[in-house]
Amino acid sequence: MKVVKKMDEKRPDENQEQIPSVEETPSHFIRMKTFSFIMLVFTLILLTAGVTIFALTFGDNKAVEVNSPERREFQKLYSAYDQIESEYYEDVETETLVNGAINGMIEALGDPYSDYMNEEEAAHFTEGISSSFEGIGAEVQERNGYVAVVSPIKNSPAEKAGILPNDLIIEVDGKSIQGFSSSEAVMLIRGEKGSKVTLTIRRGENSEPIKIEIVRDEIPIETVYTEMNDDKVAQIQITSFAEKTYEELLAAIEDMEKQGMKALVLDVRQNPGGLLTAALDISNLFVEEGKTLFEVESKGQEPEVYTASGGKKVDVPVTLLIDGGSASASEILAGAVSESGNVQLIGEKTFGKGTVQTANNMSDGSNLKFTTAKWLTPDGNWIHEKGIEPDVKVEYPEYASLPVLDPSVELKDGTISEQVQTAEKMLEALGYEVGKVDGVFEAEMEEAVKKFQEDKDLEADGILTGDSTYAVMTALREKIEKDDPMLQEAQKVILKKAE
Repeated sequence: MKVVKKMDEKRPDENQEQIPSVEETPSHFIRMKTFSFIMLVFTLILLTAGVTIFALTFGDNKAVEVNSPERREFQKLYSAYDQIESEYYEDVETETLVNGAINGMIEALGDPYSDYMNEEEAAHFTEGISSSFEGIGAEVQERNGYVAVVSPIKNSPAEKAGILPNDLIIEVDGKSIQGFSSSEAVMLIRGEKGSKVTLTIRRGENSEPIKIEIVRDEIPIETVYTEMNDDKVAQIQITSFAEKTYEELLAAIEDMEKQGMKALVLDVRQNPGGLLTAALDISNLFVEEGKTLFEVESKGQEPEVYTASGGKKVDVPVTLLIDGGSASASEILAGAVSESGNVQLIGEKTFGKGTVQTANNMSDGSNLKFTTAKWLTPDGNWIHEKGIEPDVKVEYPEYASLPVLDPSVELKDGTISEQVQTAEKMLEALGYEVGKVDGVFEAEMEEAVKKFQEDKDLEADGILTGDSTYAVMTALREKIEKDDPMLQEAQKVILKKAE
């Protein structure tokens, strides 16, 4: 280019004008020189173009520039990739770097509900909403750098082991998972039926972490459970919103109707949510045609309002049970039936998830799941990080949220610890005289343990460990299910409406 510029500044005929006209030979020589110079420049241009093409095609530093898109915001990313690939002291798989870059973009969103899943993780995600799977049966999410339990699945190994909503999983089999995404944590927690996994959990800010060994099992995606009391008040529990939940619910309602159902207690406690379509179909059963179910607001688009359609409707009085483990699709249902269906909500405030995620399959089988919209209740309320308050507040008893006991630890006469105090509260709730609840294992506590062991046909040695510890926690869980204050209140409230 510099050569061309010089030619433009001083043309050959300008040089010619400076030569005396009487000297014909020099004039002829200059004309030949000008022609040669033009040809030389033309040749240089061709050579420069050839060298440039060669360098761009085969040169390491320029390869990315040729293949990269014109979007300049990615040049920094490509530069970092090239530097790592060429200068990092070990070989790095291209796929590893690309996956890491995508994960980094997702993490930069600061959204616990957005996630990038590789092919294996995506397969597990699909299993969780469409079929059975093998694991412990607990819904988890990333929360402030930790993996937190949203809710254990009903009758799952996680529930039976005493895992509760909001438990923080610190370690899996002794490996710290702080900073892991929920998908990464699930890959460690899940495993073959019959295999064991040890979770280290923390319950409450100041409590000491404890280890819980759980035997993995097959977790069937059975999402609807029914029961009828003597007053013909049906309880239908929905544990998650999966592909077949709506059909399961229709079958359950039909069965309850055949049994003479007079009223219905619908229960979505500890239900972490699931498919938006399932929430829409189920909400439609309890809301009059034409009324709003919920509203979805996507970026740059007009709000989309979903209204109830015709078809099957439940025509008996209904109330809905909710708690802190009721999230996402459960909250869509709660908002719809409360604000458009005049259904009373009983229990505790819900979790507070007011966003919608879309899972996009990528060409290699991986999956990009990220938040694409927020949803609002029929009255236009965004419940994100706020939750939905019940109409009738009923709290769980204190013993329902006690920390789990570590079965590997021996609690016996003379032991002083928080575990002892937890065991005292558990046995006291079960009706045993433990003396002063102070964390000191003394004579009265020993006698209480012996009495419990005798009642459960265990070795009555007064030492709480192993099978005896498991038996205490199992008995307490059964008591919580039997003496359910929320359910009792809901049955009482709805029975009055049915009379």
